[in-house]
Amino acid sequence: MQTVTLIPGDGIGPEITESVTRILKEAGAQIEWDIQSAGSDVIEKEGTPLPDRVIESIKKNKVALKAPVTTPIGKGFRSVNVQLRKSLDLYANLRPCKNIAGIKTRFDNVDLIIVRENTEDLYAGIERQIDEDTAESIKIITRKASLRIAEFAFNYAIKNERKTVHAVSKANICKLTDGLFLNCAREISQKYPQIEYKEILVDNLCMQLVQTPEKFDVLVLPNLYGDIVSDLCAGLVGGLGIAQGANIGEDTAVFEPVHGSAPDIKGQNKANPTALLLSAIEMLKYINQKNIALKIERALFKTLNDGKSLTFDIGGNSTTKEFTDAIIKNLI
Repeated sequence: MQTVTLIPGDGIGPEITESVTRILKEAGAQIEWDIQSAGSDVIEKEGTPLPDRVIESIKKNKVALKAPVTTPIGKGFRSVNVQLRKSLDLYANLRPCKNIAGIKTRFDNVDLIIVRENTEDLYAGIERQIDEDTAESIKIITRKASLRIAEFAFNYAIKNERKTVHAVSKANICKLTDGLFLNCAREISQKYPQIEYKEILVDNLCMQLVQTPEKFDVLVLPNLYGDIVSDLCAGLVGGLGIAQGANIGEDTAVFEPVHGSAPDIKGQNKANPTALLLSAIEMLKYINQKNIALKIERALFKTLNDGKSLTFDIGGNSTTKEFTDAIIKNLI
């Protein structure tokens, strides 16, 4: 039995969390949930959207499943996601993007992995107002962070039988920062001769992704480019509603959907739990419950391909509960 921190979040978070935990229980997942509330709903009581108890729970359990959490706008609170990544040193953001039968898209042969450095770049938040007409943001790229994200990408490629890693940069313009990132990727690539190593500029990558995305396998990117490209790739396979994600450190991992908390449909029993469920499937693989993960994955894909019990965002009119019931019925 594995203890996992569960953060139901807010907005549609609790609804899709209930759906996913039901499915995992019916599939036989060996998990004991350590439930921790976070987000806008706890601010009045605890003064922060991310109480220390949540961080301590994840540090103790080493694995978490997190539903969407709202960060209030204009209230001075830091992003819950950014704070989690920094507090737990979750340096690798992993975003698999693969076509799913039953989800209509412009492409039907996308199967790529985005590995995004999670801790630095412009997202380090080093900014200042020089005068009323000028603001400055400093881009930080370090050798340590670049080496370890490249190592993560190549290790992932080996473990998952991938063939190619593209290092993505804008090193023709940002010669020192992106140049350092690229040099570190080249250095790490020498340790993995069985993986083909390639380089591509981020603007060229974006053009090619919307023309021939099947050409790409594993992409490793600095933080800002990774954030942008990962959402682009989500659009290739159906949008953020089915986009899974994970933030991974040396011995700790937080699995979560990419989409937001969608407060406009909160409590309406119409939210799509697919992205959280896909994230939970990756979590099960991570904690060595692969057979259960594959069982759930088969049931989800069968439900989507059948097309009889889809939520409104993917062309159906079923409720969250009806979609969940259909997945459970397809568990074999």
